[in-house]
This record gives sequence, structure tokens and C-alpha cells, in this order.
Amino acid sequence: MGTELLDATFAALADPTRRAILARLAAGEATVTELAAPFAMSQPAISKHLKVLERAGLVSRGRDAQRRPCRLEARPLREATAWLADYRDYWAESYQRLDALLDELQAVDQTASARRRSQPHGSRG
Repeated sequence: MGTELLDATFAALADPTRRAILARLAAGEATVTELAAPFAMSQPAISKHLKVLERAGLVSRGRDAQRRPCRLEARPLREATAWLADYRDYWAESYQRLDALLDELQAVDQTASARRRSQPHGSRG
């Protein structure tokens, strides 16, 4: 994925209204009027959000007689997810190293505790 498209995808996803629009479109296509219904904003404001989503390639508009339904385009989301997967792998590896270190420290602690318990009371010191 090109840097510009990735930037546009994340910028579009940064806004909760745009994320809500995408969630609605995941259920099926909708008109601007239908998309605007649950929001306390005008249709022109929703149209501005849609333009951001269109520039990011996340939404496309069709033509169905008099309607211009909007539909979700998932490709940029897949590409953003693939980009994020590298970081998920990094964190998984980091957690595995942390788990190994914790296991090692617990083993050392258990060994030290066992030694203390096995020493006669008079020799502690």
C-alpha cells in the first residue's frame, strides 16, 4: 500500500463519525440521507465525511436510477490491517521474550527459596 493511501486511510478512520458511517455501510449500501439519519448533523456535513472516505478509497458511490447509494470498499482496510500485522507480530514476539524472562526469574526465585528452606536455622545469617 502506498504511503499516501495508508495515510488517507488512517486519517479517515481517525474520526468517530466516519467510523460509524463505515460500520453502517458494512451492513449494506445506503444513501446520504440514510447515512445522515442517526447523526445530529446536516446532509452536507455527512457528504463532507463521505468525500474523505472516498478519497481514502473506503467508500464508492454508485448510481441506481435517482439514488446514488454509497458502498463500503474493503481493500484499503485489508491493506491497513496487513500493515498493522507487522506490529502485531513484533508485540507477540516481545511478549514471548517477556514470558521467557519471567519464567527464568521465577525459577531462580524458587531455587533460592528452596535453598533457604533447606538450610539449618542456625546457619542463616
